[in-house]
Amino acid sequence: MGKVMDVYINGGFRQSAATETIPVTNPATQEVLVEAPYTTMEEINEAVAAARTAFLAWRRVPAPERARMLMKYQMLLKEKQDDIARVLSQETGKTFADAQGDVWRGIEVVEQACNVPAMMMGETSENVARNIDTYSIIQPLGVCVGITPFNFPAMIPLWMFPLAIACGNTFVLKPSEQDPMTPNMLIELFYQCGFPKDLVQLVHGGREQVDALLTHPDTRAISFVGSVNVGQHVYRTGTQHLKRVQCMTGAKNHMVVMPDANKDQVVNALIGSSVGAAGQRCMAISVAVFVGEAAAMIEDVRAAMAEVRPGAWDDSEAGYGPQISPAARERILGYIEKGKQEGATCLLDGSDVSVEGYPDGNWVGPTLFSDVKTDMSIYTDEIFGPVLVAVKEDTLDDAIATINANPYGNGTSIFTSSGGAARKFQSEIEVGQVGINVPIPVPLPFFSFTGWKNSFYGDQHAYGKQAIRFYTETKTITARWFDADAVASANMTIALK
Repeated sequence: MGKVMDVYINGGFRQSAATETIPVTNPATQEVLVEAPYTTMEEINEAVAAARTAFLAWRRVPAPERARMLMKYQMLLKEKQDDIARVLSQETGKTFADAQGDVWRGIEVVEQACNVPAMMMGETSENVARNIDTYSIIQPLGVCVGITPFNFPAMIPLWMFPLAIACGNTFVLKPSEQDPMTPNMLIELFYQCGFPKDLVQLVHGGREQVDALLTHPDTRAISFVGSVNVGQHVYRTGTQHLKRVQCMTGAKNHMVVMPDANKDQVVNALIGSSVGAAGQRCMAISVAVFVGEAAAMIEDVRAAMAEVRPGAWDDSEAGYGPQISPAARERILGYIEKGKQEGATCLLDGSDVSVEGYPDGNWVGPTLFSDVKTDMSIYTDEIFGPVLVAVKEDTLDDAIATINANPYGNGTSIFTSSGGAARKFQSEIEVGQVGINVPIPVPLPFFSFTGWKNSFYGDQHAYGKQAIRFYTETKTITARWFDADAVASANMTIALK
C-alpha cells in the first residue's frame, strides 16, 4: 500500500485510524499515487464536534476581518496556481492548461467571498405599524458540509467552503475519493493564511462517510455536486433530517445551431464545449441541434473533431486528457456501441484511440453521432465523455420543444445572427443557464449557478445565508453578439428573475 492521505480533524492534519483505503491512480498510467482513507465514524463525529466548537467563536468575528483573511487566501492561491494545477493534472489526467483553468475559476469564487460584508447586509422597513420598525439580519447557520465530485477538484470545493467561511459558518469537506490530493492542498494553503484551527475539517471516504454527515444532528447545510442518482439520495436524506440542501446534478446540454449562424464560430464552439475536459463536466455541450439548412455544418464539425486528440497532462498539443477511471472509459465505450446498435450514424468513432507512451491510459477519442433520435440512449443519458450527438430539427420551435422535453435543465445555447431568434430562445427555453453565441454559459461568481429540473435539487442558489431564498426560478443569460460575418460587436450579460 502506498502513502495514505492525511485528514484534517480537530486542530490539524493527521493519519486516519481507518483500516480501509481507496487507491488514487493517475488516469494516464494507472500508477497509484496515494491511498485515501475511509474516515472512521468516530473521526467523523470528532470533526463535526470540532467544527461546531469553532463556529461559536468564528461567528463573532466581524465580516470585514473574515474578508481580509480570505484576501490573503486568494493571493496565496494565485501564487500557487501552477503548483496546484500540477497536482490536479496528475490525479485527474487533465491537461495542464485545463488544470490551470480549474484552479483559476475557484480563485474567482474566493475573490467573490472577499465581498462578504456587502452580501451580509439585511433589510429594514420603518413604521410598518404605528411606532414599530422591522428589520432583518443575515446570520450564519453553523456547520456546513460540502460533497464534491472528481471532475473539478479545485473549483468546486472553492465554490463551497470559502463562501461558507466568509458568512461566519464552519465547514466539513468530503471530496471525491478519486482525486483527493488537490482538496488536501487547498486546505493546507487555507491554514497557512492564519485562519483559526477547525474552521474547515477534511475527511475522506465513500457513501458511509457521506451518510454520516447528512444525518449528523450538528450539521446544518449540505452542498453537493455530482450525479443525479447520488444527488437525489443526498437531497432526500439531508432534507429528511431537516438540513438545508442544494444539489447540482446531471445534465444533457443542447446547443442550437441556426442556418444564419457563422460556421467557424459554430464549429469552434462545438469542439471545445463537447470534448474539452474529456467531456467530463456538467456544462459540456453533448447535443447539437441543427435547424433546417444548418445541418450542412455537421460534416465541418466532424472534420474539426477528427483533428483533436487526447494526450498526457504535459503534452501541449493534446486537446484533453484521459477519462478519470477504467470504469468511466468502459461506460463511455458501452454508450458508443449502443448508439451504433440503436441506428445512429457514427461519423467519428473514438473507441480505439491510443496515445503513444501511455498504453494503459483511460483514453477515448472524439466521437460524433448523426441521425440521432430522442429515444436513443446516447441522447437520453448523460454519457460524461467526449461524445457529441447531432439532432436535426426543421424549425426553431421544434428545437425549443425538444430541449424543453428533456428532463435536464442545466445549460443550453443558441448560435444565430438573429436578435429575434435569440430573444425567442432565451424567453421560451426551460433551462436555467442560457448562452447566446456562447457555448458554455457558466455565470461568473457574482451570479447564481442556476440549473433547473433534474439538474438541481434544493430551494437555494446562494450558499450559507440564512435569510435568502429563491421562490422563483432564476435564469441567467450570457450573450455575445456578432453579425452574419462574425464581426463581434457588444458583450452583455442579463440576469432575468
